[in-house]
Amino acid sequence: MRGVRQTRTVTRRTIDASVETTSGGRTSSKSTPSAPSAPLLWKFDTGSAALGIYVDEHSCWVGNEAGRVFQLDHSGNVLQQFQLPDGVKCIVSDSDWIYVGCDDGNVYDLTGKFPRAAYEIDEKVDIYWLDISNAMLAVSDANGMVTVINYEDEEQWATKSTGVAGWMVRCDEQGYVYQGHSKGVTAYDGLNGGTILWEKPTEGVIYFGWREGDLLYAGTHRSNLYCFTTQGEQKHIYKADNAIFSNSAAEGGKYVFAGDNNSIYCFSGEGERERLWKLETTCGSAYSMQYHKERLYVVTTKGVLACIDASEAAILAAKSGVVPEYTDIKAPPKVQPVATDLLQTRTTPGEGIALECYREGTELRLRVTSEGYHSGWHVQFPRNLRKEGARYLVDEVREATQGGFYRTYGNIYRLD
Repeated sequence: MRGVRQTRTVTRRTIDASVETTSGGRTSSKSTPSAPSAPLLWKFDTGSAALGIYVDEHSCWVGNEAGRVFQLDHSGNVLQQFQLPDGVKCIVSDSDWIYVGCDDGNVYDLTGKFPRAAYEIDEKVDIYWLDISNAMLAVSDANGMVTVINYEDEEQWATKSTGVAGWMVRCDEQGYVYQGHSKGVTAYDGLNGGTILWEKPTEGVIYFGWREGDLLYAGTHRSNLYCFTTQGEQKHIYKADNAIFSNSAAEGGKYVFAGDNNSIYCFSGEGERERLWKLETTCGSAYSMQYHKERLYVVTTKGVLACIDASEAAILAAKSGVVPEYTDIKAPPKVQPVATDLLQTRTTPGEGIALECYREGTELRLRVTSEGYHSGWHVQFPRNLRKEGARYLVDEVREATQGGFYRTYGNIYRLD
């Protein structure tokens, strides 16, 4: 029926910790020997399986399958939380913007007091992963398609890869898109219609991928962790004991990390590139992970965000069985979901940047009316807030990195 959204197909990641996957991709009931416990500093229990994670200088973000999103400091204290309408698929940053992709097909901007729907993905797409760079959204799906959407939430192109199950998609600052799927890794020119730049096969289905500078890391179900350059040169293959469900790397690729069912690995990214250690998380299998300043942060099947001391001294002690006493933190009471179209009202511009919504052909657009800005440039702005003739006030507008349009940052108000 026209105007009625279809029921979206949702695939959630699952890791069966009772099944080991051999290097040949077959399953076996035989478990590998248990490893020593990782040196946890603290763990935060979100309440349900967690897949979304992002860590920077200021804080740690985590989102779970119940749609709960938390911002924590680096000691695990809650700074703020949001309740989104559906399960969190991933959390990504784009410069100072924090975006959360959810199973309802929306990508929410969390830079203000309230979540804002920044992108809406077609309901026919079974989203596996997404990434954003310079306001360009790339979505990889169950069928191995890549779809690129611009800052106006308009589809630019869609291309089918040679494989299916696109669990990896990463964007870079040049507008290139890197997708990992059942056949390997494919690189596309995101700004020029999705032209294929290169393709590289892998042994095994890619379950997760990471980009660190000009290096790409793709982990497969056959326990291989591939390292490619963004130009398509294969640099190295790291070996885990079981299927790799998550991976990450230190700045410059100095260390490379991977997670299978219940264990995490660290490999040297330099020299002989050998395995440095393998430790048990003790809090579930790592759905996703990120390294930051000698700490490895993992989110797990048990709904835990864990902070692991990855310093040389702490790892050496852990390998001999000595680990610190960690802090166990529970999530605070749930907050009520807030409608993404809720707007507070301001009667005078005061501090902030004034915008107005106008019609351009069949589309509603935003432009800046405050002095000192390009009045002819469009503004990235939530579609569900656009009303012809309406005026708005925002904390900031920032010129996009590639120029030609503005992006709102912070809070949005209705200006009466």
